[in-house]
Amino acid sequence: MPDILPVRVQDFMHSGEPGVPQIGDNHSLGIRPTSEGLKRNWHRFTAGGTDFLYDVLSGSLHVLDSEAGGLVDSIASNPENGRPAGLPGAGMTEASYEMARMLEEGTLTDPDTPDPEVGWTHERVVKALCLHISHDCDMRCAYCFAGQGGFGGQRKLMDAKVGKAGLDFLVKACGDVRHLEVDFFGGEPLMNMGAVKEVVSYGKELEAKHGKSINFTLTTNVLTMDDDTARFLNENAMATVLSMDGRPEVHDRVRRAGDGSITSGKVLQNMKRFVDSRNGENYYARGTYTALNLDFSKDVKFMADEGFDRISFEPVVLFDNTPMEIKEEHLPEIFAEYDRLVDFMLERRSKGKPILFFHFDMNVAKGPCLAKRLSGCGAGADYVAVTPEGDIYPCHQFVGKTDFKLGDVWKGIDNVECVKKFSDANIYTKSGCKDCWARFFCSGGCHANAFSSNGSILKPYKLACEITKKRLECALRLQADL
Repeated sequence: MPDILPVRVQDFMHSGEPGVPQIGDNHSLGIRPTSEGLKRNWHRFTAGGTDFLYDVLSGSLHVLDSEAGGLVDSIASNPENGRPAGLPGAGMTEASYEMARMLEEGTLTDPDTPDPEVGWTHERVVKALCLHISHDCDMRCAYCFAGQGGFGGQRKLMDAKVGKAGLDFLVKACGDVRHLEVDFFGGEPLMNMGAVKEVVSYGKELEAKHGKSINFTLTTNVLTMDDDTARFLNENAMATVLSMDGRPEVHDRVRRAGDGSITSGKVLQNMKRFVDSRNGENYYARGTYTALNLDFSKDVKFMADEGFDRISFEPVVLFDNTPMEIKEEHLPEIFAEYDRLVDFMLERRSKGKPILFFHFDMNVAKGPCLAKRLSGCGAGADYVAVTPEGDIYPCHQFVGKTDFKLGDVWKGIDNVECVKKFSDANIYTKSGCKDCWARFFCSGGCHANAFSSNGSILKPYKLACEITKKRLECALRLQADL
């Protein structure tokens, strides 16, 4: 069984040209699909007025006309028959013949084909680190999962010695893996740039000593970004995530400075200057939308109009029954907003001014390997977070939850039982994931959101599942338009 193929867009359209012969009863589609197989491996959807069929296992996306759509619907309405029900005449239609051909050549897969067998391509070792360089912040965002920077504890900056010990731990834990990832996170990392610079310098020493390559990134609210900081980040080719929630009135409603003052003007000014300093490369402008701004496509448009072409907007994850919390009743409006965002992106593309929206970027040519598609981010197994005290947790969202403490950077990981729980978490062990058409792109969703919503990393956050599937449909629609 081959690995999952990249998404390929193909027409499965038939205008009923004269002279195309019907296939006699002695021919068949060669499939007797079950309802379960159809549900998990053929995803039929409509987007932008066009009908699509996404074949999960072949990775092919088919544009359907009415005849082809009718054929797919007839199979879905009456599975387990030798040929689709409801087709006119005794023989197969042109669409039936074309489907049989695609099944034979592998551009369409029998829905009951099992998933590829996976042998992990490497031992599950830590190869990515989230360094909480600062448990403090100069902003007080209303929805902050980190308790406005302190993560529920004492506000504290990481000593450079702890950061260096974190790199020592990473180099030792990664085994033979050469390419490593380190993200400076907070709180607000710019509040501790002295330690950031020391840790990066030490990382270069370790690269030379151990033959490793460490890719550093930094996530910031940009409020205090100055020219010296920008120069350092650029000189070290550090990918940077820049946080702003779009329109000033939206941003300032929930993202105030520590003294209560508004921040949008300063943040936007600093973002523009920083992005210009690196020629618009190696960054993302990242925002959060809440129930207070479900018209978030306008915030994406605002960011694009301000000159940013690499944009990400995430739904807030809250379970506090505040006005910001996104609930199931908001899904229709959210789905419509994603459709509007696709329309806006297509319009920009047609004018030669495309933008990259993170959650619509399928990166089909350089997508993750199958093992990664099954296990997702690798939190608690391939990826861990380190606090200013040097404690190790599965990821930044588990910090402070003592049952999830894995160890520390000096002694290493000793909570092997917890590590095993995360290592074993994949689309075949999580509730409902193995039968979902989006499984190879969603990878089971966020462990932390699952735990926060359901008390188990193996029971996905339902709301996130629905939003993810909608975003994937939008991404496929954009792919079809290329």
